[in-house]
Amino acid sequence: MSIIGEWDVTIKTPIGSMAVVYSFTDDGSTVAGSATGKDETVPLRNIIVVNDAGGQRVTWQQSVTKPMRLNLDFDVVVDGDRLAGHSRAGRLPRSAVIGTRRRGQI
Repeated sequence: MSIIGEWDVTIKTPIGSMAVVYSFTDDGSTVAGSATGKDETVPLRNIIVVNDAGGQRVTWQQSVTKPMRLNLDFDVVVDGDRLAGHSRAGRLPRSAVIGTRRRGQI
């Protein structure tokens, strides 16, 4: 199963859990994506997808301005309709990331 589709994701940050909807698309040569939180939608950058025996590993970067301005790095593994991993904002501690594919998504 691939990252392509829409995902309901929870990021467990030091200031509390955040619900974010991630959308990933593939035009045949490039994977693109966006993240929609409570107050903003931001594009994902530098998305890298690697298929291995443990599932599909996906890394990306994104910048947010709410609740504060941060540059985030993500590293997750997709296993069927679930993903899990972490995000990191600079020197701040890693935040756990978990998500499920939205129903009806390929």
